[in-house]
This record gives sequence, C-alpha cells and structure tokens, in this order.
Amino acid sequence: MKNIFLIMLTLFFAVSSCKNKATETKAEPTTKDTTAHKEGEDEEEEEGLVELTDEQVKAISLQTGSIEQRNLKSTLKVNGKLTLPPQNQAQVSILTGGIVKSINVTEGTFVKQGQTLATIVNNEVIQLQQDYLENKSQLIYLQAEFKRQKELQEDRINATKTLQQVQNELGVAQARQKGLQTKLQLQGINAANISNSNFTNRIAVTAPISGFIHHINLTMGKFADANTILFDIVDNRFLHLDLTLFEKDISKVKVGDKIMFTDANDASHTHPATIFSLNKSFEDNQQAILAHAKIEGQTESLLPGMYVEARIQIDDYKTDALPDEAVVSNGDEHFIYVEVKKNHYKQIPVTKGVSDVGFTEIKPLAEIPPNAKVVIKGAYYLLSQQTKGSGEHHH
Repeated sequence: MKNIFLIMLTLFFAVSSCKNKATETKAEPTTKDTTAHKEGEDEEEEEGLVELTDEQVKAISLQTGSIEQRNLKSTLKVNGKLTLPPQNQAQVSILTGGIVKSINVTEGTFVKQGQTLATIVNNEVIQLQQDYLENKSQLIYLQAEFKRQKELQEDRINATKTLQQVQNELGVAQARQKGLQTKLQLQGINAANISNSNFTNRIAVTAPISGFIHHINLTMGKFADANTILFDIVDNRFLHLDLTLFEKDISKVKVGDKIMFTDANDASHTHPATIFSLNKSFEDNQQAILAHAKIEGQTESLLPGMYVEARIQIDDYKTDALPDEAVVSNGDEHFIYVEVKKNHYKQIPVTKGVSDVGFTEIKPLAEIPPNAKVVIKGAYYLLSQQTKGSGEHHH
C-alpha cells in the first residue's frame, strides 16, 4: 500500500511539470511577437532620420540655415564689373623731390585722410621757412607802422601819400604771407610750428583720402622725384556695379530695382545691390548703356575691376529657395534635411524648380515647421549615410 502511494505521488508531480512547461512554451512566442511589434514601430518612427555624433558634424563642417524668399524666375541676366568713383581713388605725389627718410605704411594698410604715409628730406624747404619768418616779421612792423601813420593822418601831421604807401606795403606783405603759408602747407609743413629755433627739412607725404594702400613706389634712401606717383590709394567701401544693359532691355529696368550678383569666378557667394542711376547715352561701339548699382553690406572680398554676373529683379515674384548644396538627389527623388534636435536630421522630400545664382527653388512634399533649421552644407553626407549599400545616389 505504501508503494502504491509513492507511485501515485510521483505521477502527480510529473503531470504538473509537463503542464508548466507547456504553459511556458505557449507564453514565449507571445513575448517575441510583442518585442518584434515594438521594434517595428521604432523603425517606422525613425525612418528618414539621421543621427550624427559631434565629431561627425565637425568633420563635415555641417551648417544649417533658413529657407529664403528669392526671385529666381522674373529676373534679367546682365554682366558687368566693379568700379570705383574717381573721388574714391588717389595717386599721391610731392611737389618737391627729396630723399626718402621713412615709410610709415605697407601695401594693404587702411589709412585715414591726412595720415602721414612717408617723410621726405629736402633742404630747399628750409629757405621757404626762412622766407616765411622774414615776411612775418616785416608784416608785424608794417601793421604797427600803418597804425602809427593813420593816427598821424588823423592829427594832420603827415601827408596822405605816406599813409597810402604804408597801406600798400602792408597789403603786399599780407598777400605774400598767405602765399608762403599755402606753399608750406602743400609741403606738409604746419606754418604755426615754425620759429627761429625750429626749422625742419622734412616733408610729410600725407593721404588725400581715406582708403587702402594699393601700391607703394618708394625705397628707403632713394631720391623721390617731384610729381612722381609714390602711393596709390583706393577706398573699396564705395565700390559699385557698372552693368551693361542692352537696348532691348532698357525699358524693363528702372532706378530702385534690386539686384543679386556674384563674382564671375565664384557663384557660391551672392551680394545684394540697388540700381541708383542709368546712363542717358549709348556706350561707344555698342547699343547699350551702363546701369550703376550701389552694393549693400560688406565688400571686403570684392575688388575694383572684378567681373560680375547679376540678376535684376524686374517684378516682386518670390519663392522658397535654398543654396544648391542643400538640395540632394537619389535617382529622380530630391531631398532636404531639417534639424529636429541636436545632431538629429530628418529627410524631407521636395520638388526642384528653377536654379540660378547658386540657389534652387523648392516645394516641400511634407510639412516643415516654421523657422526650421535646414542643412545647407553637409546634406550630401546625410544622404550617403541613409543610402549605404542601397543603390546609386548623386548630388
């Protein structure tokens, strides 16, 4: 009887164990299915999203910007070059030659009007200073003499002729003093600083305008000839555009029209400008006039004589546009990338429109948040990260 009880107890535990294992076996697929379902949702949520590390962002020099409103369709394409008005360029020379004692500037230096550029030594200017002081002394004497003769005339002690003679000599001395003072000023010498114990043989060569030193034609110790050009100065802050406008296009353009232009050798950087005048006669040997436009903003990278390509906006049509580099393609599909959070970029499909002056018209096929930060440099790298091993892609 005892043996029968032990056998039945053993069978009970065996059956219970089998049921537990079956329950575990059935539960296991349910867990896997749930996990797989969640992973599928995560993959769906992250589709079109690229995440980079700080090191990757730095390595590709990734930059973001905003979608701009630009006129790429209703524009008139013209060519021209950058010029400076005559009053904003100068050639510096001296009236009297001399030995170069000092050169105070280098080419490319910005100088202010009146700043000393160089010093020339010339002993002839000592005589000019001596003449100035002698005449100044004579002028003081004649002023006193004229006052004395005038008082005598009022008392009828001297003759009128004597007063007139002194008055004439005083006038001559005053005119001579003014002339000598002007000559000294032209030589860069301040007459107020001259005294019997303070003569100078140095001539200061000064800048007639503010601007950048373009060329220096001087050497230390060399004799600088009179009327020889010693310095060229240009003030590029006043650069403007001279654009060639052909006869058929003249009626389309007016003063105040906006312009976007690029250096003919660098289409990636655009600059704004505004037309401020139109010539009223044709240029020599061609049926065209010049349109003059003022450049807006910084002009440090622009130089006189550069050739430019410009687009004159002839109406107010504007469209969404991005730099060409911001729009990338994979086959017949085109995309941009929007930053959704730090180092996370979402792919947005777009259609491309007109491309001009380094910009491309776009029409997003998915919603883009207002003021979205769009990748304008590095988009091609983001596309390559997404399409690794999945077929051909191109910019």
